[in-house]
Amino acid sequence: MGYIKEPTGVDFFVDPKPLTAAERKRISEIIAYYKATGRKMPIKKTIAKERTSGKRNRKVLV
Repeated sequence: MGYIKEPTGVDFFVDPKPLTAAERKRISEIIAYYKATGRKMPIKKTIAKERTSGKRNRKVLV
């Protein structure tokens, strides 16, 4: 991600996304695991659905 220069007279504001209770709990578990072991917690990755586009049957991850 690169640097974005603000145009004259325009202000960019980025508001943080509020976390749900489940997300806060998961983050706390990850931090506690790291403090206890000194290693990153193994996190299960979600599998993206595959779909094919009409052009040349290219696979696109959604």
